Amino acid sequence: MARNRIDPEEFHRPLRRVLVGLLIMLMLGLFFLWRIDSPRVERFRAVLVDRFVPSFQWAAAPVTWTAGVLDNYQSYSRLYEQNQQLREELRQMKAWKEAALQLEQKNARLLDLNHVRLDPMLTHVTGVVLADSGSPFRQSVLLNVGARDGIKDGWATMDGIGLVGRISGVGQQISRVILLTDSNSRVPVTVQPSGQKALLSGDNSDLPPLDFLEDPDEVRPGDRVITSGDGGMFPSGLLVGSVVLGTDKRLRVALSADYQRLEFLRVLRSHELTPITDPGALVTSPPVQGPPKPPTTPEPDAETAGGSNG
Repeated sequence: MARNRIDPEEFHRPLRRVLVGLLIMLMLGLFFLWRIDSPRVERFRAVLVDRFVPSFQWAAAPVTWTAGVLDNYQSYSRLYEQNQQLREELRQMKAWKEAALQLEQKNARLLDLNHVRLDPMLTHVTGVVLADSGSPFRQSVLLNVGARDGIKDGWATMDGIGLVGRISGVGQQISRVILLTDSNSRVPVTVQPSGQKALLSGDNSDLPPLDFLEDPDEVRPGDRVITSGDGGMFPSGLLVGSVVLGTDKRLRVALSADYQRLEFLRVLRSHELTPITDPGALVTSPPVQGPPKPPTTPEPDAETAGGSNG
């Protein structure tokens, strides 16, 4: 005869009901226990807390750790936002710093162009650089001054600090400046303090070499290079740069002019030299002529005087 099998669900369902009922009664008991306002109940509650709460610290550890992680994440988020804000402000400050430096340099050059005088007889015309040649084989720039401003070929140009080049080509409103770095540029210079004469020859590089030095052993890196004025090409005494030793062991010149920021150029009006008509007057002064002497009459001899008396 077959046995009647008991379904496990029929056994578990009443047990669950009993446990749920006991849990509800326990929770209601705790609720009413914490709501009763009595000194005895308060002491009982304190005893329960002291007895069971320390034992449940392990259960509160994950909750405490999760709360710490959330606080740290919020702090990290705030720090990240502040860091991004500071980075943006730093970029803006760098942009303002660069703009301030450019304005400071432009202001210094304009002041220099307006007030500096190399020679009382040397006046100048200030022009704005319009464009460069854009070719590595030709170093030149265009100025917005020309024949209408009295510009002539061959005049020297400076950026307020050092020599830049010379005028080579004049239009009615613009003129072209051949830079010292151009391969067609040749400038007679003097190296100080040795006084050695040389020729600054452009080779399309930032450091043009010194050619035809009288005594290269007398020249040292760091010596000052100025125009010599030989040939009447440039006025003498214009600052060109300083001597450096190139990678090819040649003596070269680090130009004082800032070729990376050519914005304004000063065109020097070269005054005409007085022609020399009497070379001897440069060595000795002409003889000084005194007042003219009165003419002398010849004295008569004794025979002539005696005959006349007789």
